[in-house]
Amino acid sequence: MRRARKGSHMERLPEEERIARVMADRTGTDPSDWYLVLKARHGMLLAFESVRRALGEGAVVTQLLTCCTAVDPIVAAGMEPRYGELSARSASLDPDALPLSGDVRAVVVQHTYGIVDDASSAALAARAHEAGALVVEDCAHCATRMARDAAGAPVADVSVHSFGMGKMLGTLLGGAVWVNPASAHRGAIDDLRARLEALPVSGRRIDLLEGAFIPQNRVFNHVPASVARGLRHGLARVGLFEPPVSVDELRGKVSREPMRPSAHLCSKVLAAFDRLRDTERMRAEAAEVLRRELAGTCVETFAAAMEGPVQPLLRFPVLAPDTAAADRLIREVCAAGYYTTAWYRPELFPGVLDPGAYRVPTDRSGLSTSDDITARVAPLPTDHTPTEMAEIARIARAVCSGER
Repeated sequence: MRRARKGSHMERLPEEERIARVMADRTGTDPSDWYLVLKARHGMLLAFESVRRALGEGAVVTQLLTCCTAVDPIVAAGMEPRYGELSARSASLDPDALPLSGDVRAVVVQHTYGIVDDASSAALAARAHEAGALVVEDCAHCATRMARDAAGAPVADVSVHSFGMGKMLGTLLGGAVWVNPASAHRGAIDDLRARLEALPVSGRRIDLLEGAFIPQNRVFNHVPASVARGLRHGLARVGLFEPPVSVDELRGKVSREPMRPSAHLCSKVLAAFDRLRDTERMRAEAAEVLRRELAGTCVETFAAAMEGPVQPLLRFPVLAPDTAAADRLIREVCAAGYYTTAWYRPELFPGVLDPGAYRVPTDRSGLSTSDDITARVAPLPTDHTPTEMAEIARIARAVCSGER
């Protein structure tokens, strides 16, 4: 039975109410400010469409060290993606180098690999707000954690959290959007609330696609790569496979119309929440081991990952001496039995089919740190025991020192 949310025309599923309460409890916010979406990219699309409606056409400042699905919503909303320089401290936008011209309508704060740098995020949000831009927070890698200012208040106007595959919760589908009730951008915020409340609930077909995903991938993993690639594309084209990133999403589009997750999908998210604290504890322990094992060595990483309270990182990024060494480090870690990938390399990961649609700049003079990080980053896994993490650290030291 559906239950109406107080003060709203939207009727939430009981499972949606439970997820909203979990998100609110973990972030110290109000459940009424949380909305569920089938995919986090749907929430971002609606946010940027509301920004365009309220503030007019213009640009959204974001970064190239990201997944293309984080930029697709900007393009699909009819906004121009504009790429800022990265901070060498956090691999997120440098607040001192934001391209804040008069046509900038929003700025994205991305917590790369789950690194939440509160001070940098607060500075970035302050500069964006001074320029009249709305702040959208990308918490794809750190669901239920948000950047806060010195007073403990969330810095974003809109915060988007992903429950998707490969993320902290690890479900195939699902995401949540938090709308800041204290935002000064009332027009955009009210429009976004109304649109989130009007979303339809996904149907049985998507439930079936979600259930088929793991069996399908078992088949793909047991056939030659070229055959698997053809199967994925063919099944996706006829609607029988839900890829993490579709072909359209390599061209600046967002697949599927935005919707809310069904009760079935919500139940998968709730089950993942039951495991989240253990997952975060494991990943924080892994990050702590890597901090200890890499401190003072030849292995370069980001200060925000090494300082302050240990965070449960989705990946622990290190910077190899060059691209070849980064690739070698990833191969060596995988060969030792610890799966990882060159996540965010190439830029607009996993690489786009139409760079023009994304306005990828040819003039890279203001993106030297971004280019350097993208070329050398090697994200280490954080889902292993302390003993195994120490072995991963030894591999990183050996590769970065030239011993392997």
